[in-house]
This record gives sequence, C-alpha cells and structure tokens, in this order.
Amino acid sequence: MADRWTRGLTGPRRTEHGVPVEQLAALSLPIGDDGVVVGDDAEGRPQVVGFHHPSPYDVVLVGGLWTAQVLALRLAGAGARVAVETGRAPVWTNLVQAAGAGQECISLYDVGRVPPMGPTVSSPVLVVRDCGMRPPRGRVASMPWQSVLTLLPYLSPVAPRLLRSASLVGVQRVSPDEAQQIGRIMQLPPQEVQALSTLGDGVTLWCTRRERQYALTQPTDAESGLLGSPRRLD
Repeated sequence: MADRWTRGLTGPRRTEHGVPVEQLAALSLPIGDDGVVVGDDAEGRPQVVGFHHPSPYDVVLVGGLWTAQVLALRLAGAGARVAVETGRAPVWTNLVQAAGAGQECISLYDVGRVPPMGPTVSSPVLVVRDCGMRPPRGRVASMPWQSVLTLLPYLSPVAPRLLRSASLVGVQRVSPDEAQQIGRIMQLPPQEVQALSTLGDGVTLWCTRRERQYALTQPTDAESGLLGSPRRLD
C-alpha cells in the first residue's frame, strides 16, 4: 500500500478489532447527513468525519487550502450551509460560483464580517476560517449545529490555544519542529510525530488526544477539475 501515499511514511498500522456477534446491533457508524468522507485509510476504507453536532464543535486543520476547499464542497453537497471567512476572497471565488448552481450554499465574507447564520438540526452550518497564520478571535463561534473549521497553513503563536480547545485536529505535512510541538499538545506517540514531517500531499492525520487516523483525500473528477490535484502548499 506504500505507493498510495505519495511521500514518506504512512504512519503506524492499526490492528484489527473483533466484536462479538451479540454486540453488533449496538454499533453505529458516523455515516449520514452529519458526516462526510475525508479520505481513505491505508487499506482503502472510507474515513468519515461528522461535523454537525448538538453541541459546539471546533476543528483545526494545520494544512493546505486544497483540503479545506474539498471539505467545504463535500459539506455543501451534504446539505450544509458553508460560510467562508477569508482575507483572500479571489482564491475562493471559483469554488463558490461552481458550488452554487444558482443557490447560495457557500458564501464568502471578509474577516470579522460573518453574520449570525441561524443553524438548526435541519439546516446545519460550517464556518471556514481562512484568516492566515494569526486568525483573530471569531465573531461567530461554534454552537449547536454550527461547526467552525480554522485553517492554519503553519503553526503560529496562536496555534497552541486553538489546538488545545479543538474538538478535532487535522495535521498535514509540517516541519520536524512543528511536528514536535503538535505532538506535545495532542499527546502523540513518537512514531506519529516522526511521520508528520514526511506525509504526502493529500494525507491528513485526523486526531484527538485519544484517537488517531490517517486519511488520504482523493478528489472526485469534479473536484479535481475545479481544484486540481492534492497539494500541501497553496
């Protein structure tokens, strides 16, 4: 499977887990209106992240614009309203126009100008904060059925605060020094820390302090036609 990961390590393998037959009925998978496929694991299995919750949910992505835009497209396609708070509107304009199809499913706002979105269980919202290395404190915060995805191209002095308070963190290829800092904050084992500086384009480690999973995001034909190939750097 190594050829599926375009550069370096894929991260440590996970062992299989068995569940007694009598417990199968108690299992539920996070697939449905509240989840989107963020990529495949090393065995080719889809990895789904649920962004919509009845409580505030903050996600931090230390990575590239390409991945944030794919997530915005997929969540809009799943029925969410997406508000993009950005200081570089031109890099989002084509995506907004292509995704709209006559409807405003993705909207652009200047930094600090996102209005109250009125999220509900039937009309969830994702706020994407593309505000650079030092994003100001958001005017619109996460709340029930409104998640916030903050994109950080690299670590900055505000990053530790954001990582510590996040419900979910996605990490793409970073420098060894940044990997060490992220590892301390997210309590990653040494092998995970080493892998972070060698990940290929499109590979993300999605993690909390208890769970970790690598995912390779593979664009659909429509996504690659609009956004191009996976890339870490903009």
